[in-house]
Amino acid sequence: MREAFNTALKDAMRSGDKVKVATVRMITAALKDRDIEARGAGKGPLGDDEILSLMQKMIKQRQESQKIYQDNGRPELAEQEAAEIAVIASFMPAQLSEAEIDAAIAAAIAETGAAGMKDMGKVVGKLKENYAGRMDFAKASAAVKAKLS
Repeated sequence: MREAFNTALKDAMRSGDKVKVATVRMITAALKDRDIEARGAGKGPLGDDEILSLMQKMIKQRQESQKIYQDNGRPELAEQEAAEIAVIASFMPAQLSEAEIDAAIAAAIAETGAAGMKDMGKVVGKLKENYAGRMDFAKASAAVKAKLS
């Protein structure tokens, strides 16, 4: 993934796409910060799953900012956030559909042998292990909770 960021940055610089250049630089800066933090904790550089998780968090932050800007009558800032979301999302794998999420939850429940709410953490952990960056885990957690209760 790191190579994809470097390639995208070079391509955006050549084409003069200022939004993409700024957003890819922001992604790489956040990645370097997390790498330094991991190194301080005695761990190696982030793996692809952790990078996807970081990017998912970045998208969620921008969605929240976009909503705030729209609610406060700042459409130009909301559009900027939307453009950044589009660039970050272009690096993410395709998101699962509702039907695929339901199937993944059912498979994770069966695989972990979850019987009730006390097993919710196991199921969500299994989903994060198998589908990092491909589903919104806030929505998935709510669906798991509904199926287990």
